[in-house]
Amino acid sequence: MFASVRGPGKWSFLLAVVLLAGPAWAAGVDPARLRAAAVQGDFKQIQAMGPGVMPALARLYTASSEQERASIAYVFYNLGWKSPDAKRALMADVRTQNQTLRLQVQWALGRVSDDADVVDVLLENMQNDPVPLFRDKAACALAYDQIHLAPAQKMRLFEGLVHALDDDKVQVRQIALQALQILTGQTKGFHPVAPPDARRRAVEEWKRWLAEYRANQ
Repeated sequence: MFASVRGPGKWSFLLAVVLLAGPAWAAGVDPARLRAAAVQGDFKQIQAMGPGVMPALARLYTASSEQERASIAYVFYNLGWKSPDAKRALMADVRTQNQTLRLQVQWALGRVSDDADVVDVLLENMQNDPVPLFRDKAACALAYDQIHLAPAQKMRLFEGLVHALDDDKVQVRQIALQALQILTGQTKGFHPVAPPDARRRAVEEWKRWLAEYRANQ
């Protein structure tokens, strides 16, 4: 996907090597090789290096251009390794207006972390971002990419999606329902464009489902 990403200038390359050198060498990895693979989105090469490269990769992300950060976020997504360092780095860009970077960050966050604030920020973006595309892709991230959440941790996610069924925006109601259907296989008869009373009854069905889910955890 990012094979054609252009490399940075000499200064950013030297900075990245300085930032990477200690941890990367400690992990037995050539920092220049790690950087080259990262900015090209070559996650398979980095996968072979092992999870020990994640702190160095997170530092490289922070020191890179927006275009390169999108490539590294793509790497984080495909590796699917939990990393507090990667999560902190990605969270700094969770509301960037750079479209390519924003989408890669939103998709990657749940694949590096099971922290509650990741779910919270994606729910916030899904409901309140002024850009419909960002809202839609935040919902996609909630539906498909929260791979490290235990069943009990999913309660926060489900509650947020059910709450969004009452949103004033039709698109938000649509994408919240789609995410719930992907995650649970159910709709509870909710239709995003139904009259308010019909939507309210369906939301009550969802709330009863939430209570049952909570009781079973």
